[in-house]
Amino acid sequence: MSPTATSPAQESTTTADGSAGLHGRFMLRVAGLPVDTVIALRTPEAAAWAVRAAAEEDRLVDLGAALSDPLSAVVGATEDAAQRRRLLALRRNVFNNRVPNDLEAARTLAADIGGDTGADLTTWLDARVRWDRLHAEGEAVLAAGLARTRTALRELALDDRLRQGLLLASPTLEERLDAFAADPADPAGVPGKRTRKMERSLLSYVYRTACKTSPFSTLTGVALGTFRTPAEEGTPAATRVGDDWTGHCRLNVVVLTRLAELVAADPRRRADLPVALASGWKLDDDRIRYVQRAVTAGDDSAPVSFDAAQDRLLFLRRRGTLDAMLALLRDHDGGLRHGDLARWLATTTDADDEAAGHYLTALLDLGMLQLPTLSLAVHDRDPIAAVQRSLRALERPWADQLATRLDGPAAVLARYPAADVPDRRALLGTLRTDLLTLQADLGAERPVLPQTLVYEDVSAGTTTAGLAEWTALAARPLRSVGRVLPAFDVALPQRLTLKGFFLARFGRGGRCEDLLRLVHDFHEDIFRQYLQFTATKDDRLPDGSHAPEENWLGMPEIAAVDRARAALTARMRRSWAQLSPDAEEFVLDDDTVNEVAEALGTAAPGFQPHSHFLQLARRDGDPLVVLNDSFGGLCFPFTRFTHCFDGTDEVTGLTDALRGELRGLLPPGAVFAEITAGAATTNLNLHGRLTDYEIVCPGEHSTAPEEARLHLEDLHAVHDTDTDRLVLRSRRLDREVVPLYLGYLVPMVLPEIPRTLLLFSPTARSVPDVWRGVPAGPETAGVTRRPRVRHHSLVLQRRSWTAADGSLPARAPDATVGEWYLAWHRWRVRHGLPAQVFATVHEETSGGSGGWFGGSKPQYVDFESPLSLTALEGLLAGKQARTVFEEMLPGESELHVTSPRGRHVAELAVEMLPAPAGLPEEDRTP
Repeated sequence: MSPTATSPAQESTTTADGSAGLHGRFMLRVAGLPVDTVIALRTPEAAAWAVRAAAEEDRLVDLGAALSDPLSAVVGATEDAAQRRRLLALRRNVFNNRVPNDLEAARTLAADIGGDTGADLTTWLDARVRWDRLHAEGEAVLAAGLARTRTALRELALDDRLRQGLLLASPTLEERLDAFAADPADPAGVPGKRTRKMERSLLSYVYRTACKTSPFSTLTGVALGTFRTPAEEGTPAATRVGDDWTGHCRLNVVVLTRLAELVAADPRRRADLPVALASGWKLDDDRIRYVQRAVTAGDDSAPVSFDAAQDRLLFLRRRGTLDAMLALLRDHDGGLRHGDLARWLATTTDADDEAAGHYLTALLDLGMLQLPTLSLAVHDRDPIAAVQRSLRALERPWADQLATRLDGPAAVLARYPAADVPDRRALLGTLRTDLLTLQADLGAERPVLPQTLVYEDVSAGTTTAGLAEWTALAARPLRSVGRVLPAFDVALPQRLTLKGFFLARFGRGGRCEDLLRLVHDFHEDIFRQYLQFTATKDDRLPDGSHAPEENWLGMPEIAAVDRARAALTARMRRSWAQLSPDAEEFVLDDDTVNEVAEALGTAAPGFQPHSHFLQLARRDGDPLVVLNDSFGGLCFPFTRFTHCFDGTDEVTGLTDALRGELRGLLPPGAVFAEITAGAATTNLNLHGRLTDYEIVCPGEHSTAPEEARLHLEDLHAVHDTDTDRLVLRSRRLDREVVPLYLGYLVPMVLPEIPRTLLLFSPTARSVPDVWRGVPAGPETAGVTRRPRVRHHSLVLQRRSWTAADGSLPARAPDATVGEWYLAWHRWRVRHGLPAQVFATVHEETSGGSGGWFGGSKPQYVDFESPLSLTALEGLLAGKQARTVFEEMLPGESELHVTSPRGRHVAELAVEMLPAPAGLPEEDRTP
């Protein structure tokens, strides 16, 4: 069914004072495989053996230590040289924990010693024999367990939901799985290097599909949810999703961009393409001012890539020919084709066709002229259909033929979601072949396609969750924490720097009519240098705390951000010093949050909706909600997935419902306007049209209705003295304009102009590192630990353990499997790690300076599975790295989402929204 804007979805937990509340709609991200999948990959019998073996080994050590002095005394009291030698040899065996070569002789010697020492020695000998038997038992248990789990892994290799995801995530791995599954493991042998690598790769995807929630094809599905009101929900129940998942496929937009580039590169076809002036150009005395948007192609060989765009303000000197061309193109308003323009230019200037072509090519390279026909908009629900419409609108035979040839790829994508694994594989092969042939026919010397050819989002239908439970566990602590999140927003200091620049240039209550000039001057005079400086400076002080933000313009709000961060660090340090070393939890109390919020003061934005990614740990007596991530802005949980939940007529469903809900959130006297950042360069930015207005930056071409377009020249910046805010306003609408960015690319990679305009928006990225500047706890054999951090029922940081490079158990070359596994068991128990964790590996930077870069994505590690530990060792192989382990929270027994397949790891993406503005409907629509 297609969800509509029903009343439950519009309800929220907004408080009476108007503070933020939990919106009634959420997006559920649900792991593709049930969590019980990983149980088949465990060897509980090996884990139980390790417990017994460790206990018996400890007992041996204790017995041996207790015998040291008594045996020394016996040796010292023995005068017979031969007996003395026998006693010395036996004492060395006890000290080194070795079974004597002649066990019966050792027993006889113990009997000869007699007394307590003789009895203790006999006990040690019996225990040492038992240990040998236990060791041999462990080798057999581990061999059988590894064989069984390897067989189970081969069976999982045939799971359709896993295979469908692998077809897009790792096609090379997927195509080898049938042979892998058909090759039974040798119970008596050790797999070869290639097989072990295959096992590790497959195991990582099995764990990713069963234990993580990052949407990608069938590896993780999404379900559109609404919160049940207290009258509807009763006792908290499981959130349920169906098993009938539906795929929604789209061709990688990069493929269509490359086809458009090939069309434009051919002079014959280019002649039929309409030309347009770069939007936002302006006559400036004897020059033409415009913005060149230069595009750099992404790496098509990478699993995920996109074309990056960069803005540059350029000027062309006005000449008679150029002035006349501007007038001609204005008169035709995009209806003039490249060939017609070339002929006009040749006729007007008495130049030959080649010279006219070179002149136009130069203008295209400079960005003054554009060929916008085949560019894709972020709101194109079906990119192939959009390109076909543009081609057929050209009314040229070659364009019609190209549009018809795209029917083949479109048909493949239409068939793909309902196909089984073999058919999907064949369809992908057909798609790749057809597109490579099409590139070659369009003139590509070396046709190339991106590694990820198809993007698939998978809908798990609709679902519900209890509003009362989530209000109590999540909404209330999120409302509290939300007051301090701006202190950790990476964009807030940039936003305040823009405000300071504006005030220095225009004064309080000032107004800037030329927004493009403001953006250009801001970047040229301060912001470019600011970004370069902040990117290279160390953001930590020597004690590990936050370094002060760069405050070149002396903004008091930036100083407040520094004070708020320092306040949190100081409170954390004091409380940490008083916490018991073995405490599992650290409580961030209300006094701490209040002090940080007070220090932040008016630096926090007045309008700051947030999206939060949460997991519920349903535990008896103490349920928790874990905060995984936070983003400032609107609709972030939903935008990427609107095409999965829209009606076929494109006017009903999620997009329409969200657009209506956004109107209800408008601040008084304002409109929302989307910043699209131009053409779609990645499928992650495709989404439905959710706002009534769209800001069209220079160099961009919009597909929105003309009355919905807000061109940059229509906007101006004003300092509102009543609220002390820097705001955008539209002259045409006489309204404040609140920019929204609804894509999934991080704003920092956007072109210069839209990225700067987002400094007027509620877009935010808050990363509160509560342990920043707090000394680590005591180190035990290279491992330090941190307790869980919670604020009421909200977990801000899971329990973690950081293992320094070289502190993890190393597999000795001559170690048996039992000895290796027992070492891991001892390490885990010694440091108090739970049996299931996630590990992130941070490699050391070159040069041995002790710095660390990046980090692998968190990998699931199951200490009850020797197979899982081999995968961890493969991840660490050859690396100089520290490894951070985090508890799995919620644990397997604490999950609240079920399907016909079982219990699933899942994550709710929710919004905390301000109170609806309550504006009349006529004031919200264009």
